[in-house]
Amino acid sequence: MNTRPDQPLRLGTRRSKLAMSQSGHVAEAVRAITGRPVELVEITTYGDVSREHLAQIGGTGVFVTALRDALLRGEVDFAVHSLKDLPTAQPDDLVIAAMPRREDARDALVARDGLTFEQLPDGARIGTGSPRRTAQLNHLARSLGKRIETVPIRGNVDTRIGFVRDGELDAVVLAAAGLNRIGRGDEATDLLSVDSILPAPGQGALAVECPASSTDLIAALARLDDPHTRAAVTAERSLLAALEAGCSAPVGAFADLLADGRIVNEMRLRGVVGTLDGSTLVQLSTTGPVPQSYDEAMALGRELADEMLAKGAAGLMGERSL
Repeated sequence: MNTRPDQPLRLGTRRSKLAMSQSGHVAEAVRAITGRPVELVEITTYGDVSREHLAQIGGTGVFVTALRDALLRGEVDFAVHSLKDLPTAQPDDLVIAAMPRREDARDALVARDGLTFEQLPDGARIGTGSPRRTAQLNHLARSLGKRIETVPIRGNVDTRIGFVRDGELDAVVLAAAGLNRIGRGDEATDLLSVDSILPAPGQGALAVECPASSTDLIAALARLDDPHTRAAVTAERSLLAALEAGCSAPVGAFADLLADGRIVNEMRLRGVVGTLDGSTLVQLSTTGPVPQSYDEAMALGRELADEMLAKGAAGLMGERSL
């Protein structure tokens, strides 16, 4: 880490508008904490340049490798990731120093003519690059007695919403957090309740990562950490890891904190895995005391994963190696 107080801290970020926006927010917070200037260092990842579908090129982890390589080579001091893009295995020589307070974790529908999901016509074409969304959207449509066609898409927010504006698709589904972070949350025509569509593990949360050797920087960044966010997403990612599923598997998970009056005393973890056509879902939940440590949060995720596997979850993830 650069130690001269007037020397800028270098923040590694992907080059997309969304990544630059969320990294910019973190940079401002780090400037305020450290009194140091922070400069954004744009890094192009394989996931940004490849036009293949994510499941074919290794899932969302392809957005992470180049950033981590830059950290390990000392080209940047810290990096900001969308937490849902991070593989569940953490390298020994890197540390997630902070998980700031989570944004809205829900999925957002952007549909033509201001339509909600329930208002979409039978046979509506919905764009998504996510097997998780595909499985649950198809299941939700079945529960409403209608049929949809999910169309695999890639690209940034403008590209995806462009498919709807151009009339190519009836709707697309994106993370609400991403739309909010670039100031376009008002373009969502429906926010899909977590009771209907469970988000990706860690969706809406950021991970601020730096080398394990940067002890002073780790201590400074820790001031950005939100313990409730960390407990929730650690449990969600533990579930994903225990199912031995990658970022591109059709797995949804969401942990929320349950309050008795004003005192938060329990955490509920919900998980889902399903076939891509939505015909079969395994969806379970567990509730326990709010985890007070990393190990407790991990145990909550493993416990629910074991229950899901006992109900046949493994057999529904055969499509994950697409």
